[in-house]
Amino acid sequence: MSTPTPGTPRRQMQMPELPTGEIISTYDRYEDAKHAVDVLARASFPVQQISILGNDLRSVERVTGRLTYGRVALMGALSGAYLGLFLGLLLFIFQPDNAAILGVFVAAIAIGAGFGMLFGVLSYGMNRNRRDFSSVMQMVATRYDLITDPDLIHQARQILTAHTHH
Repeated sequence: MSTPTPGTPRRQMQMPELPTGEIISTYDRYEDAKHAVDVLARASFPVQQISILGNDLRSVERVTGRLTYGRVALMGALSGAYLGLFLGLLLFIFQPDNAAILGVFVAAIAIGAGFGMLFGVLSYGMNRNRRDFSSVMQMVATRYDLITDPDLIHQARQILTAHTHH
């Protein structure tokens, strides 16, 4: 490990903390808050001084479908086939003049799909407290505030107000 030389600033990972400042504007949707930051960026506002603060977080789990052995096998086969494709590409990179490279590709994808299917079904079958559905978990806020330093608040509001009146 190298130690930094004296006098050079070393960036450290900061613990997450809530941003401080004043609220420029508030939005119901994250996309609207992102759009406002884009507007400010195009107007040469120092956007590195802005934070988007999501308030009233809620956990949303969207059910995407029923899990069956067939579906688990298919998902495992697809992820295994991707791994096989990746390994096939690696072999191709290191042996580009190999005449049988197409066969190697097909074999790598097929073997990857087979192992992926096998491991997917086995892990699903062995999991005793399994759920019979698949889902996607998201954190969603009910309100998004744009926050910046108090001395920049007036400039930011002017830019956003001018943009909305166009």
